[in-house]
Amino acid sequence: MTEVSKGRVRANNIDFHYLEAGSGPLMLCLHGFPDNPHTYSALIPHLVDAGYHVVAPYMRGYAPTGVSPDGRYDAALLGLDASALIDELGGGHAAAVIGHDWGAFATYAVAAFAPEKIEKIVTIAIAHPGALLGELGLNYDVIKGGWHAYFFQMPGAEQAIAHNDFDFLLKWWRDASPEFEIPREVMEGVKETFRQEGTVEAAVNYYRHTFNPAGKDPALAELSEKIAAPTTLPCLAFHGTRDRPGRLETFENMDHLFTNKLEKVVIERTGHFMHLEQPERVNNKIIQFLTS
Repeated sequence: MTEVSKGRVRANNIDFHYLEAGSGPLMLCLHGFPDNPHTYSALIPHLVDAGYHVVAPYMRGYAPTGVSPDGRYDAALLGLDASALIDELGGGHAAAVIGHDWGAFATYAVAAFAPEKIEKIVTIAIAHPGALLGELGLNYDVIKGGWHAYFFQMPGAEQAIAHNDFDFLLKWWRDASPEFEIPREVMEGVKETFRQEGTVEAAVNYYRHTFNPAGKDPALAELSEKIAAPTTLPCLAFHGTRDRPGRLETFENMDHLFTNKLEKVVIERTGHFMHLEQPERVNNKIIQFLTS
């Protein structure tokens, strides 16, 4: 049985808490919304067996990781966080990065900012930002699937998420992965993360600071544009055909945004949390990609 411990490190002016296992080259595993690093519990043992030092942090603002010192949660900052974590925990060697949802956005960002620090990337449930952002606000299906990104711009979104013991989170997961029977302990763990002070506000501000022009930080404009530029690293990208927030057409039409090897995997009858719905298939494919 793989022994998973807890760690803490200061990176990019934030105290990051993380799950950790194994030894070897760094494998950074970044979670999304609404989630926490335990989302990678089934994958971690496989990564350890493949010879990696696995670190799965609680993302910026997701307790017990600290909140942003300046209150900012732009996608560009997530990429800078990942770069700083590689600096602190990578031992000076190139890392690999896996990301789901916002973690995938952060993966694309760090691949754009610091490709020299990374060997390969894996993204789950998020198309390349250059494809996704080009459709945001224009394509009906993208607007429909990403309704929450618009709802979170409204005052009071935080209260809606927390209402009735965070029932919003359970219903969002059910919508995002309609054929997935969510284990009670998984949802209770997610709710516990969101019960901690500051987490709901941080999670909502990811959307406000990245997608709302009025909420963006002009100082990060150049970095934000860089995220949408073509990715130069080998990438394995997953999409589920029942992913309600995602759009298969966007995923299928993003090849021009990769200048290196791109391997795309479409998994039938899985939703946004495909790594939990079909862990054996996803995990095996990830290991095959990383070790090839």
